[in-house]
Amino acid sequence: MDSEARFGAWMAAAQAGDAEAYERLLGALLPPLRAFVGMLLRDVDRTEDVVQQVLLQLHRARHTYRPEQPFGPWLRTIARHAAIDSVRRTARRRGRELPLADVPEAQEPRHEPSVAQEDRLSPELGRLVSKLPDAQRLAVELFHLEGLSVADAATRLGVEPGALKARVHRGIRTLRTWLGEAER
Repeated sequence: MDSEARFGAWMAAAQAGDAEAYERLLGALLPPLRAFVGMLLRDVDRTEDVVQQVLLQLHRARHTYRPEQPFGPWLRTIARHAAIDSVRRTARRRGRELPLADVPEAQEPRHEPSVAQEDRLSPELGRLVSKLPDAQRLAVELFHLEGLSVADAATRLGVEPGALKARVHRGIRTLRTWLGEAER
């Protein structure tokens, strides 16, 4: 019996509830699956991730295998789709992300507002923001002035997103209080 027929028989048995056949199938599939995905991607680092995705997809879609059909094309279709998804994810990520070496903020932490930030604030508001406690000032600057997301600002400051939200809230509340007193 050739490997494709053996794989098909094991998958049919697995569909019928034979856990041992399913385990044999998964173990036997790994070497040819790695070779096929490796040929598609030509990227050793991503190959193993995609193989794992294929095995998950195979598990989720095992009910769709039809024993009267050849097993190989069914599996290769799942593998091709997983490889294509991986390539697309990588392309999208490359379009959004810069290498850390190209990001000036990654080189040295910045604790003072930039000139551009100061230009966006009135002199009075800029002075009040600078008087906030450092934790609140940095949170307000990153979130409101630089426009970073909560997750990105929290990551940059090395705190949890909830802590960042609390710092921003307290900073804004303090600024409102100070501005309210200034108007009186």
